[in-house]
Amino acid sequence: MITLLEAAPNTVLGNIIVVSGAFIILMILIRTLAWKQITSIFTARAKKIADDIDAAEESNKQAAELVKQRQDELSGSKQEAAQIIQTANDTAQQNRAKIVATANEEAAAIKTRTQAEIDQERKEALSSVKGEVAGISVQIAEKLIGKSLDANAQSELIDSYLTKLGE
Repeated sequence: MITLLEAAPNTVLGNIIVVSGAFIILMILIRTLAWKQITSIFTARAKKIADDIDAAEESNKQAAELVKQRQDELSGSKQEAAQIIQTANDTAQQNRAKIVATANEEAAAIKTRTQAEIDQERKEALSSVKGEVAGISVQIAEKLIGKSLDANAQSELIDSYLTKLGE
């Protein structure tokens, strides 16, 4: 069995020369006819990739700034909410203090008014009792003594009776 290299030793070298020559001619043709288009395609692609990377970096920066801005706004909102709550609590405490003070004042006024009414009622009751006691004591004295009392005697009798009644 004879191998191909043994049968045609010159053909392998010839093939290498032909293939190398065809490759060199192909390279020369590509270089003269299509090299500018190929390199411009690669350059355009490289430029597009670089622009996309720059745009992505810019978008990333903008997103980071927006995140920071939102966080600042959120913390500001939290502080504002805390301040509103504190103001509401302070106002509630003030209103509570005012309501308690007003209630205490009203209670004191009602107590004073009630005490005055009690004193007035007591005076009226004493006056009424005094008048009734005076009339009854005059009648009793007249029956006991059997004569009519004058105004001074009647007044002295009433005062002594009321004094005894008050003790």
